[in-house]
Amino acid sequence: MTPVKSSPRRDSSKKKTVHASPKELVIVTGISGSGKASALKAFEDLGFHCVDNLPLELLPDFAVLVSKSADVERAAIVVDVREGPTLDRLPEILKDVRRLLHTRVVFLDAQDAVLVRRYSETRRPHPLGLRETVSRSIVEERQLLDPIRNVADSLIDTSNFNVHELRAHIQSRFGQRDGTMQLLVSCLSFGFKNGVPLDADMVFDARFLPNPHFVPEFRKKTGLDPKVAAYVRGFPQTEEFLGKVTGLMLYLLPHYVKEGKSYLTVAFGCTGGQHRSVMLAEEVGKRLKKAGYQVKALHRDMVKG
Repeated sequence: MTPVKSSPRRDSSKKKTVHASPKELVIVTGISGSGKASALKAFEDLGFHCVDNLPLELLPDFAVLVSKSADVERAAIVVDVREGPTLDRLPEILKDVRRLLHTRVVFLDAQDAVLVRRYSETRRPHPLGLRETVSRSIVEERQLLDPIRNVADSLIDTSNFNVHELRAHIQSRFGQRDGTMQLLVSCLSFGFKNGVPLDADMVFDARFLPNPHFVPEFRKKTGLDPKVAAYVRGFPQTEEFLGKVTGLMLYLLPHYVKEGKSYLTVAFGCTGGQHRSVMLAEEVGKRLKKAGYQVKALHRDMVKG
């Protein structure tokens, strides 16, 4: 008799590897009062299928529906402290969702004083209830959301954004699909006395340069003024610093592009955010733009007018 060859058994206990589809899911989360509702409207205007306050246990099913839908290419949902005790399961659930969809977590935050002011202006209660003050509720909320903040892909500080500026920020960052979007570099100036920007990918400290604030002629001007810029640039350490930073950026940016990064914030800080940091952000932006990158200069703390 001819022996019958048995086919190898398949180990049904092993999970099949599922590769994420090119479709996109953005999970918007963060501190209450930081602008999540406005951000979700901006995503909706960009063509995302949007859902606010989706129960966390439904997130895997929602991801399956999006992956199979012929009509939905991009979706955005808000998950926040309203979810309650199950919120700490999000990092675990994310692992399964990312096997189905290209998923990014965007965490919105703002300074405590700004959040308190916003609640005072809108007169809305904090989601954690009325038993505590808004300030105490914010502290408690930060503790609850800390595990989610740690797994976020993007952190956006909305302290200095109005509704329209937040909308523009979301559109600039998510307006095009990954893989076709050119890297957008934001050169941001700020003052250390007002805090380091939460969403900065890199921070350069310019306080080692002589301060135009102590020159009476320049005190009420900014780094956009040609005379102030020439004063700052006139020191040999300024030109050396600009050359080294530009060289570092030109080395790093192609690698960021290769890794699929679509948005990069490079922050330059001085004491007040008026002179040195403004001049450096403008100059580095010009040099990167000359090299062919899409660049915009932003000045968080510069006095306008």
